Amino acid sequence: MAPSSSSRSRRVYGQNLLTAPGAVRRLVDAAGIGPGDVVVEVGAGRGHLTAALAGRCRRVIAYEVDPVLAAALPARDGVTVRVTDFLAARPPAEPFTVVGNIPYALTSAVVDWCLHAPGLTGATLLTQLEYARKRTGDYGRWSRLTIATWPRWQWELAGRVPREAFRPVPRVDGGILRLTRRPRPLAPPGGYAAFVELGFSGVGGSLHASLCRRYDQRRVAAAFRALRLEHGTPVGLVWPEQWLTLFRLLHARSR
Repeated sequence: MAPSSSSRSRRVYGQNLLTAPGAVRRLVDAAGIGPGDVVVEVGAGRGHLTAALAGRCRRVIAYEVDPVLAAALPARDGVTVRVTDFLAARPPAEPFTVVGNIPYALTSAVVDWCLHAPGLTGATLLTQLEYARKRTGDYGRWSRLTIATWPRWQWELAGRVPREAFRPVPRVDGGILRLTRRPRPLAPPGGYAAFVELGFSGVGGSLHASLCRRYDQRRVAAAFRALRLEHGTPVGLVWPEQWLTLFRLLHARSR
């Protein structure tokens, strides 16, 4: 028998529906939403998460690109279902948060949408565990995206969801990735972005060597001493807070 359109969609986008009630509660709890909040849900599926969100907030805007799944969602007060691609959606005009069990194949695109959405206060996304761990430094290394956005966004691994909580069951566990917009940026966006780009420019994998291409070597050495960082420390092992301190030290001294 040929697979249904919804089955094909799940295969194409790596969509595994979250069905375990305990896992749904964990995801909603991690989002920390309140009665007055507006929530945008990515991929409503069969509505397990939608129902839980509706019980916690003022309004849910649920996106489901599959018309078969969207049509089967029960009508609920305070829930608007939009049968369209979330990635093509315009953000709400009012402050909002994003919550979703997102298709693994679209993780990077969904995260990018969130990072650039005006009015977004935070996002709680169920991703592959490996992705969530990579972005939050849980492996002991830090990714370029996390470092570059750290002044504006806090990245946090807020939990782990076993693969058995999904249908169909994927090959890997899920991770709850929590993004929180900071009330005020910790560094000027333009100057810090250029600083991170320089730091990841790849001179032997060493942040010290890369920074010395633009800054005086003695200043770089002094900044590293202040942070007790070895000159040969690989760029991925430098913490976000250390990046910010290096930026402040070298920016102040290079004026």
